Amino acid sequence: MRRLLRTLLRTALLAGVALAVWLGGLFWFIGSLPRAVEDPERKTDAIVVLTGGSLRLGEGLRLLREGRAPHLFVSGVPAGVDLAQLLQSIDDRAQSTPCCIVLGHVAADTPGNARESALWARKEGVRSIRLVTSAYHMPRSLVEFEAAAPEVALVPHPVFPSAVRQDEWWRFPGTSGLLIGEYHKFVLAWLIARFNGTGPA
Repeated sequence: MRRLLRTLLRTALLAGVALAVWLGGLFWFIGSLPRAVEDPERKTDAIVVLTGGSLRLGEGLRLLREGRAPHLFVSGVPAGVDLAQLLQSIDDRAQSTPCCIVLGHVAADTPGNARESALWARKEGVRSIRLVTSAYHMPRSLVEFEAAAPEVALVPHPVFPSAVRQDEWWRFPGTSGLLIGEYHKFVLAWLIARFNGTGPA
């Protein structure tokens, strides 16, 4: 009986420690999410937009029009969608968009976005990228891009969808579920990068 009780106590202690570590990591992750664009004026060789969330493409187009970079690469565009269709779906000023926009149709997830963008960047001689994606998605994206293209300087440019209540995330089940899921994906991406000897420490 004492042995069983001791085993149960150890199990409960380990479960408590694991829960505390998980919660600490979750709060650290959410607390570290960007709240603003830290370097909005810096020019780069290219802008890379990751599809999959609202505001991203529109922000990438705005940055291109304002001359933040001479090239825009959009990663993860569905097969069969061309540039005209993509622009018209979010912007009625498509005709005024300057050169040059390139679409990537291969990527289906964030690691694929990083690999697809890295291949394009090497082909074009791009050495710096302004990376546009949602704020909650930025930490994992940076891990993947640093692993895929360590030679490229990255300038994070988060966007902030109104549906993601980042500041009071615990009050909104949809945002809570999204951020917890993204936290798990971030941890997995970070562990894989560390195991492979790539990405940030």
